[in-house]
Amino acid sequence: MEYFSKNKKLNILFVAPEARPFMKVGGLGEVMYSLPKALRDLGHDARVMIPKYASMDVEKFIFKSELRELKIVSATADQTGLFICNVLRYDNEKGATEAYFLENEEYYEKRANTYGYSDDAVRWALLSRGVLEFLKQSVWKPDVIVASDWQTGLIPNYLHTVYKDDPALSKIAVLFSIHNLSYQGMFDHHFVSDMDFDSGQEEIPEFDNPRLLKLNFMRRGIMRADAINTVSPTYAREIIMPEYGELLNDLLSERRSRLFGILNGINYEDYDPGKDPNIKINYNVKNISRRKGNKAILQNKFNLEEKEDVPLLGIISRLTDQKGFGLFFDTARSLLNNFNFQLMVLGSGDANFMSFFQDLINEYPKRVAGHFTYDETLPRLILAGADSILIPSKFEPCGLTQMEAMRYGAVPIVRKTGGLADSVVDYDPREQIGTGFVFEQFDHHAFYGTIIRALETYQYPKFWEGIQKRAMKADFSWTNSAKEYVELFKKTISLHNQPIA
Repeated sequence: MEYFSKNKKLNILFVAPEARPFMKVGGLGEVMYSLPKALRDLGHDARVMIPKYASMDVEKFIFKSELRELKIVSATADQTGLFICNVLRYDNEKGATEAYFLENEEYYEKRANTYGYSDDAVRWALLSRGVLEFLKQSVWKPDVIVASDWQTGLIPNYLHTVYKDDPALSKIAVLFSIHNLSYQGMFDHHFVSDMDFDSGQEEIPEFDNPRLLKLNFMRRGIMRADAINTVSPTYAREIIMPEYGELLNDLLSERRSRLFGILNGINYEDYDPGKDPNIKINYNVKNISRRKGNKAILQNKFNLEEKEDVPLLGIISRLTDQKGFGLFFDTARSLLNNFNFQLMVLGSGDANFMSFFQDLINEYPKRVAGHFTYDETLPRLILAGADSILIPSKFEPCGLTQMEAMRYGAVPIVRKTGGLADSVVDYDPREQIGTGFVFEQFDHHAFYGTIIRALETYQYPKFWEGIQKRAMKADFSWTNSAKEYVELFKKTISLHNQPIA
């Protein structure tokens, strides 16, 4: 029972398609940097393994050869389909290994992007099996593998089938981490014929078999992992219900004794309004009045009227249906016609939403502004200058924007779902508690009323500043989440020798 010793240091390997600073596309890449770092700060040996992409900066990151000519067999029953890969490693300035990279010219080196290829199923199957073949030969062995999202869902599958009798790999526990259940494989899981349906029971086919494209990697990860986690406690409860379960709710309900939720954190070193080089006027909770200067800069930059007493609402998001922006269709013009506020939109996404917000900009000049292409520094300016950030998501596994907003004193207006429910406390004017404004039902009436509530509260500067300060004092650092993950890793290891339920 040494794993349950308070001082036991664990070896942990995270496997994912992306990880900052080497390759980051979205939130997963950020988590794959911040969580392992927080675990290392706690004294554990946490490492990451991702593909070696051609776009990685080999001058900035010095990669060392770890293993050459790693042979990976694509079939489960025979020796057909042999792939040759190399494994590289990255050591930090202290000489400790932080990351491994699976190198294969055809499937990673020749690709300009991380995602979006017709043979992605092969690329992720190769990563999943390549990791395990590497660990068979590696001196360093993890106590637990964390397989992240559908792209690595075959790792639990391989471990509990092909490698279940391997003397080295059979001892390794595996945690399957769901960051977004709505992506499950190389197809839309809502429209699958009976012929194409993957129950998860058949053997994983060879990489060149078209059947591989039909496998539900997410289902297989959930079925075979020793434990499953999601990125917030509320999302873990939601996904066992049909409304949020993406057709996997019955399976998740069956495995609920092994399903856990831990809220993601944010990197407090990167997101610090007191030191952030991306904003003109730095501030903290003790001199929060300095934020007003950033608001003026933001208004001026986007040709909004420079008015301190007019609330400025911001959006920093993908403009998609999942993020809840359909609620604006029935509310935006009525709100703008009846209440004095400004709106700043930053994001890209579905054409209908981008066109809608562009129409608002044309109709309400000086009050609505937008920027619909990627920009690295604008999110920080909006966080530091906007009075509120709108996040009306249909569902939100975790969400980081609301935590970043609170860190910068931008009051979040959110729907009560997933990580938003776990991180934002609704404002109570009687008790003077709360860190934001929360609505529960996903309809335009609830959304409309909550925005009005926020706009009215803004007219009382003392109360508004109280919300800001409570939000800024909330602790969403990765240290707290990392401590919870350590306990989950210990639980996963204890479950490893129990029958899959």
